[in-house]
Amino acid sequence: MTILDTTTERQQPAAPKRPQPSNAFLDRFFEITKRGSTMAREVRGGLVTFFTMAYIVILNPLILGGFSADNAPTDVAGGWLSAAQVGAVTGLTAGVMTILFGLIANLPFGLAAGLGINSFLAVAVIQEVTWAEAMGLVVINGILIVLFGVTGARTAIFRAVPKELKAAITVGIGLFIAFIGFVDSGFVRATTAGPPVQLGDNGSITSVPTIVFIVGLLTMGILVARKVQGGLLIGIVATTVLAAVVEAAMKIGPGSESNPGGWHLNTPVLSGQLVSAPDLSLLGQFDMFGAFGRIGALAAVMLVFTLVFTNFFDAMGTMTGLAKSAGVAHKDGTFPRLKSAFIVEGLGAVAGGATSGSSNTVYIDSAAGIGEGARTGLASVVTGVLFLGSMFLTPLTSVVPLEVAAAALVVVGAMMMAQIREIKFSKFSVALPAFLTIVTMPLSYSIANGIGVGFISWAVISAASGKAKKVHPLMWVVTAGFLVYFARGPINALLGG
Repeated sequence: MTILDTTTERQQPAAPKRPQPSNAFLDRFFEITKRGSTMAREVRGGLVTFFTMAYIVILNPLILGGFSADNAPTDVAGGWLSAAQVGAVTGLTAGVMTILFGLIANLPFGLAAGLGINSFLAVAVIQEVTWAEAMGLVVINGILIVLFGVTGARTAIFRAVPKELKAAITVGIGLFIAFIGFVDSGFVRATTAGPPVQLGDNGSITSVPTIVFIVGLLTMGILVARKVQGGLLIGIVATTVLAAVVEAAMKIGPGSESNPGGWHLNTPVLSGQLVSAPDLSLLGQFDMFGAFGRIGALAAVMLVFTLVFTNFFDAMGTMTGLAKSAGVAHKDGTFPRLKSAFIVEGLGAVAGGATSGSSNTVYIDSAAGIGEGARTGLASVVTGVLFLGSMFLTPLTSVVPLEVAAAALVVVGAMMMAQIREIKFSKFSVALPAFLTIVTMPLSYSIANGIGVGFISWAVISAASGKAKKVHPLMWVVTAGFLVYFARGPINALLGG
């Protein structure tokens, strides 16, 4: 009897720890326990990913639109996009696609308007076509990417990439997002003479927002080093409060030519109306085939080719790095629901074009949420819901300054560097392509460029070393495609573009 009583007493404390029925369903659906995570970690990870990505709701309207034709990129017909409308569809599309990705792919990746593609549209594409026609090309790009995913072509290419290159892609992305953080915070700045970049202002840190970034970086680094649960989220919140106090006391204001020491993008202060109804007038305002009639089929095809290559390999590289960082990648670099992830990401491009918010793709900033412990799609659902809320709460979204988000990116970039141990640098035929992949990403500010240089150098060096047969046939196909991609300027000129 004593033994039975003792056993009962030992078993009873475990009972309250069993999840409630609702949590049990979520646990099974998202495989939270199976992946070694918890509900709390997933929610925190989703929050951190949103705070790290939230700048896109402010930045995308500034890139694609404006508040009048005088301060907005205008197309060949003089058309322009309203910043308020772009902001609304940016939050809407990011929210819907991130939730969809979480539910279908069950991965903690956030989706939003890709910065490379939206800049390409605003700077180059609308010089030849209208905004509606440009977004039509984005939709075509997305449809092609979805087809690559459905047919398995994208998965096959992914599997053909050597594991050393996949590790190099992860490390390169880590350096890339760290470099983005340094640039966005003003810690590293471009120069007009001498070296391309320099530390702060002529080698000195004189900007108060940059000092806030440094404080945030050290705070988050210490919390993560001490393995404090929620370290990144705590660091983001604490540094945002510090930034708001500093702004209230010093009235620094936004950065400009007359105020080079101001906040990089958004000022950490709440002002004016906090809640407003989003203007979704841009939904469906695209012309899928208008560009073909305006500039000709060949020129339009070259634009689509550029969009597809950038979208395709940026996303592939990003997902490779994030999956490894989250610990869900297999030994060959693949990860669960790979095909589903590729298809949903392609749908993000379609949705982005259909809403005139630009192609939506997986964000490397998601690494911040992964660093906080996110391992499943539940974190993406949390991020997506917050993005939907951002349509109504733009002032609240803008409270977290870019300098604070930049600090989180640098910390996560350091975490991703751990994958470098998988690269055999003792073999130079592996070391050089891996090295070129890693350094090209931050130096050219493009994940796709880094992948392209890595593919080409891997294939050429392997062939010259007598190991051409060890290169997967799809690697040769993609290498040829990258050669065209890198030569697209002269090719477009020959075609009369």
